[in-house]
Amino acid sequence: MLECCYKKDCFEAGLDEAGRGCLAGPVFAAAVILPADYRHLLLRDSKTLNHKQRELLQRDIEKNAVSFSVNLVDEKTIDSINILKASIKAMHLSIKGLSTKPGHLVVDGNYFLPYRKIPHKTVVKGDNTYMNIAAASILAKTYRDDWMKKLHSEYPEYNWEGNKGYGTKAHVEAIKNYGLTPYHRRSFHVKSLLQYSLFQNKCL
Repeated sequence: MLECCYKKDCFEAGLDEAGRGCLAGPVFAAAVILPADYRHLLLRDSKTLNHKQRELLQRDIEKNAVSFSVNLVDEKTIDSINILKASIKAMHLSIKGLSTKPGHLVVDGNYFLPYRKIPHKTVVKGDNTYMNIAAASILAKTYRDDWMKKLHSEYPEYNWEGNKGYGTKAHVEAIKNYGLTPYHRRSFHVKSLLQYSLFQNKCL
């Protein structure tokens, strides 16, 4: 069982993102404030769960959270400011969208830019340490997956419904055969990556 949160004496928002390592599509981020007594046996890093488990958790988190917010930063902005800054921007937008102001932020990873002087703590593998970060990872992942399914209907030959925009072998082959779409990230050096057999992502 994960710990509820890092600081227990205030409303703490957990933050995480989804889609940072993709070739196509936006990056999503979520901020979640959970009740102090929230528990769910399945709750952990979204990448370790299957689709049905994530959907079940999404509904439960949205029903029981004190507050939650999910936001995206699109491909053009990613190309303009880089993926790290875009991920943090999406997190900042999610904090801003919370109906309850957090007194502390706990962020998955090792880097974050302060938001409006709210104290924060970064935690490597935080989505498998604290429930509020894990909850944020679930929402960011499920919202982004739904978004990529919609884009799939526009460009089914890239199978974004299946690969969610990650650099699978089939996705790379589709880029070779059909070229880049408006949803592909140019800043991810897609053209040079096509010269190699790209990594398979574990979190599909």
